[in-house]
Parts: sequence; C-alpha cells; structure tokens
Amino acid sequence: STVEDKSSLHSKFQDRRFWSAVKLLSNVLLWDGILQEDTVRDLGLSKLLNRYLLLNLLNTPPGPDNIEKCNKVVACLPERWFQDLQSGSTLPELLNFCQHLLQ
Repeated sequence: STVEDKSSLHSKFQDRRFWSAVKLLSNVLLWDGILQEDTVRDLGLSKLLNRYLLLNLLNTPPGPDNIEKCNKVVACLPERWFQDLQSGSTLPELLNFCQHLLQ
C-alpha cells in the first residue's frame, strides 16, 4: 500500500532507485560490441534486469506507470540481439520480462 501511494516517501525512493537502475542498464548495454556479448548480457539482463528491475516492475500496479517503465527497459535493449531470433521467440534471459509484458 505504501508503494501504491505515489506521495509516500517509500514510493518516491523506490521510483528514484528504479530510474537510476534503468540508467545503469542503459549504460551497461552500451558496452555491447565492445565487451563480449555474453558478459554484457549476463550483467545487464541476468543480474540487473532479472534480479532488480523486474522485482520493481512486478510491484508496480498495472497502468501508465508500469507501461512507461517497461518501454524504457525495452528501449535499452540492443536491436541486433533480436535479429536472428525466430518470430515469437526471445532471449532466454528475457523470458521473465516477457511474461510480465504478457500479463
């Protein structure tokens, strides 16, 4: 209930942490093509997205805020990671995020 109340200090703090983590995700994924792809995907997707950002997204009530947060996360992902994927498939590290988007 304290997270849903946008005026609460807890909610504001959680929002600031989320947006800082999105900025960090964006910066980590910019290293794609410079560092090994496995290293960038592990750090950005397995560690940051799945362990931290997804928890916040799951605790954000459905609505415009959640959609905006998901759009920002998707905007960070390098397009080239998806070029060779078959239609309807995704990266293994993104399965939980995709499940959230489907809900």
